Amino acid sequence: MKQGAQGSAATGIPQVSEEGVPRVPRVPPQGRAADVGVDMGLDGVNRARGAGTGTGVSAPTARGEHTHSEQPIPRPRPVVQRASVRGQILDALRTALVSGELIPGAVYSAPALGDRFGVSATPVREAMQQLALEGAVEVVPNRGFRVVERGARELAELAEVRALIEVPVMLRLARAVSAERWAELRPLAEATVRAASTGCRATYAESDRTFHRAVLSLCGNEQLVQIADDLHRRAQWPLVSAVRPSGRGHADLIADAAEHTALLDALIAGDLDVVRSLVGEHFAGAR
Repeated sequence: MKQGAQGSAATGIPQVSEEGVPRVPRVPPQGRAADVGVDMGLDGVNRARGAGTGTGVSAPTARGEHTHSEQPIPRPRPVVQRASVRGQILDALRTALVSGELIPGAVYSAPALGDRFGVSATPVREAMQQLALEGAVEVVPNRGFRVVERGARELAELAEVRALIEVPVMLRLARAVSAERWAELRPLAEATVRAASTGCRATYAESDRTFHRAVLSLCGNEQLVQIADDLHRRAQWPLVSAVRPSGRGHADLIADAAEHTALLDALIAGDLDVVRSLVGEHFAGAR
């Protein structure tokens, strides 16, 4: 987690306060795609809109200054700019999803979201299609995308699969990685504690994944890291009850972060029994 980072109107990424809490405006659900949008704008994305669609306006060229000996400077390919805008929107949608601003069961249309972001529907639709591949939303023909409703059983299944992958790797790393190398991860563990203290699920989710990803990356298996990270992201989506979305409370986040620091202490000390116990408790608590 980057403490004190500020969002920028030029980047279009939701602003973050000095305490590390992302300021994500409310996202109203849509009864009908044409009626409702999203109220979590990417400030300044209008500036990127032209570049994102290949219609950006470049600075005027002074007349009479070009000579035949000069080589024209190639413009950046529009697809690179559009991918950048799409990535910003994808990050904003993921934050809104984890925070519960995108409500499970609600339908959101790409044009309506695009109007709020100040971009065309195309990059929004591409971002939503990525979320569909990840299982966060599902396509509703002629309407848009519905946020997937998830129950406690799915969360328990994800925790079980994550444990099958991560626990053996962590125990193997506990025997092979030096104490000095583990100590290098201390700032990441402490970042999860600060993120948990904010009570913001979106802020904690990012720092939580960053810590786990750093631990698993020590195994040198990038495919395993990517699969584990995808499962971890899916496990962070909020549950839905019959009345309203629900998720892990402030106390749960603090307890989870405390397990990170305790686990790191045990890894540095080389106490395999404590490591084995903490790892088991950590994934059991994720259910």
